[in-house]
Amino acid sequence: MKIALGCDHGGFDLMQKVKAHLEEQGHLTFYFGTFSKDSCHYPEFGAKAAHAVAEGQCDLGVVICTTGIGISIAANKVPGIRCALCSDCYSAEMTRRHNNANMLALGANVVGEGLALKIVDTFLSHEFEGGRHATRVGMIAAIERGEL
Repeated sequence: MKIALGCDHGGFDLMQKVKAHLEEQGHLTFYFGTFSKDSCHYPEFGAKAAHAVAEGQCDLGVVICTTGIGISIAANKVPGIRCALCSDCYSAEMTRRHNNANMLALGANVVGEGLALKIVDTFLSHEFEGGRHATRVGMIAAIERGEL
C-alpha cells in the first residue's frame, strides 16, 4: 500500500518510528516532512500529505503533530480528505469501516509509540463497509461541495 506521511516538529520522533514500522511491513511510504525537530508549521506538512492522498498518489495517509488536532484540521481542508484523529484502536477501526477515512492523525504527546503503532495497524487493516455508511459519507462530500 502507498501511504503518505507528514508531521511537524512535535510529531517528528514518533513519525520516524511509524515510517520504519510501515516500511518493515512492506508498505511504500511517501514522506512529506518535516525533516528535523526544528520548529515548523504543521499545516504545510498536513496539506502536502493530504494532497498526495486526494490526488491518488497515495492510498491512505498518516499525519502527526503534538496533539494531532492541528494537523488533522489542516488535512481536512483538502477536498476529498476524511482525516480522523484517533487515540485508540476502536476509533481507528470504526473510522475506516463507517466513515471511509482516508487519513489518520495521531498526537505524539497523547499516545505512546506502542499504542500508536497498534492504531496505525488497525487503521490500515480495515476496509469501508459501504451500505448505509456510503450515504453518510456521500453527505459529507455534499457538505464539501456546498450542497448541504
